[in-house]
Amino acid sequence: MKIKSILVSQPAPNESSPYLEIAKKEKIKIDFRPFIHVQGVDAKDLRTQKIDLTQYTGIIFTSKNAIDHYFRLAEEMRFTVPDSMRYICQSEAIANYLQKHIVYRKRKISFGEKNFSDLTALFKKYPSEKYLLPSSDVLGPEIPKVLDAANVDWTKAVMYKTVASDLTDITIKDYDMLVFFSHQGIKSLGINFPEFKQEETKIAVFGTTTQAAAEEAGLTVNVMAPTKETPSMTMAIEKYIKSINK
Repeated sequence: MKIKSILVSQPAPNESSPYLEIAKKEKIKIDFRPFIHVQGVDAKDLRTQKIDLTQYTGIIFTSKNAIDHYFRLAEEMRFTVPDSMRYICQSEAIANYLQKHIVYRKRKISFGEKNFSDLTALFKKYPSEKYLLPSSDVLGPEIPKVLDAANVDWTKAVMYKTVASDLTDITIKDYDMLVFFSHQGIKSLGINFPEFKQEETKIAVFGTTTQAAAEEAGLTVNVMAPTKETPSMTMAIEKYIKSINK
């Protein structure tokens, strides 16, 4: 079966996206639709977690979402974040994003290279802070492992959740291939289309966690990325299309 239409479970990209080049080159239709979205918890939710924002002297930010929801809840709870607050950010891009909410003070803002484990040196440098980790409901195992190994006082606060988007306006069988980037995306497929049977539909996944979720849901994975040959999803899709559309 030739691939003529693809649904990518992400927001539409900009005009220079490799997806659009594939669509043009291979004469196929590619649509974009986020299967999941982020939803903030409210102050009542936070209180049930026994979180008192006044008790923390340091904040650990792993994403821009975490920053937005922390400051949203601080405002909702009428908590004025003190100038003395220490911020540890996973990357420079996340640290720079703080400027949306606060006056940027370098002496109180530190950041790592890229991975969460890069922050270990910073926790050793500032071991006496009482840290709050604003998080989603899904937290990878690496973060608690690094924090516990650093022997710092830290508390996780679920401030936002990843939930399935409403996709009931989509006719899923119109697509020859579905592309997924997270286990939550696979879960959303099951929630929105409980009667879905894969049959001839091809499934493309990014990452081993997404692959495991797809297989657990009874799906056959036809396209896998990243690999040595195809480090990006677009490269993997293009290679597959060329082999099947001959």
